[in-house]
Amino acid sequence: MSAQTTTSPPSTADLAATRRQLWAALEARDEPAATAAVLGAHDAGVPAEDLLLDVIGSVQARVGAEWATGRIGVAQEHAATAIQDRVVAALAHRTADGTRPETGEAPRRVTVACVDGEWHALPARLLAEVLRGRGFLVDYLGAHVPTPHLIAHLHQTGTDVVALSSSLPVRLPTAHAAVTAVQAIGLPVLVGGAAFGPDGRYARLLGADGWAPDARAAARLLAAGPPRTHAARPAAGELPHLADQEYTLVTRARTQLVRQVLQGLEDAVPATASYTDRQRERTAEDIAHIVDFLGASLYADDAELFTGFVTWTAGILRSRGVPGDALVAALDLLADAQHDFPRARAHLAAGRRALLRVPAPPTPGPHS
Repeated sequence: MSAQTTTSPPSTADLAATRRQLWAALEARDEPAATAAVLGAHDAGVPAEDLLLDVIGSVQARVGAEWATGRIGVAQEHAATAIQDRVVAALAHRTADGTRPETGEAPRRVTVACVDGEWHALPARLLAEVLRGRGFLVDYLGAHVPTPHLIAHLHQTGTDVVALSSSLPVRLPTAHAAVTAVQAIGLPVLVGGAAFGPDGRYARLLGADGWAPDARAAARLLAAGPPRTHAARPAAGELPHLADQEYTLVTRARTQLVRQVLQGLEDAVPATASYTDRQRERTAEDIAHIVDFLGASLYADDAELFTGFVTWTAGILRSRGVPGDALVAALDLLADAQHDFPRARAHLAAGRRALLRVPAPPTPGPHS
């Protein structure tokens, strides 16, 4: 009788050590070291799924946070993400498919894709690899999949369920169109990503058949069987609050609003009048993001979506040394331009109130 060997689960310390090694490699833009850190942990017995989600996914969240606070630039963020993607590929090549889903049934085919305009593909890639590791047949389509191309792909394959990923709420209208189009050909749709809210509220609003907060939850849901398509669900253009046309009119006026607010800031916040061309460019980008999130909050009819974005933006601008009154002034200027749009004005007012509740940074003391 041969002795049985057991594999103990990885410790928190093991995962933390691998995260530190991977982060150091990304900082140095050292792809071989990044790959060695992850594959070495796999050789030591850490399951691939834990490496995908608790190491690579966790480190990617740190990459995003470092970019948001300005500690790394766009190029560094892109380089780190590209290395992470290749590390995922290296790990995937070492892990064999073939395990059946938790139900023990024949593998089901899942199409995993990012909605049109969504370029943050790593979360979807991680989900695809987790599903493959659990025995599903996966078609991974990657970032920015236009809805007509997604539908064409589904017509050509035997997909049982579609998993759509989106990280930014500004993609909610596009996600809504994709969900509706997929359901129209009789397939259920599972959605995930930060765009759909921490509790999945926007997934329910858009009529998705299921929502998962993370890849493990998505795998568990799919193991139970494809979700059933809803008999009655909102379709594109059927959200009652959209009848006021505010979302459409605000998004159509985006370029004009950005220009108008940028010009108004020079009078409202004198310091902006002396901005360099680069500073003006970044300010215009910030205003454009504000307009985009205002549009998303109007589409979802949820002022909290907008207030969450502006308070986050306040922290980012503070890290850049931008005076806090500039953001408040931008909201006031936008509100002046929305005098005929009561919902937009209400969302802007909620954002302004939220900004005023954000604590001011501590004043440096004489010995700071």
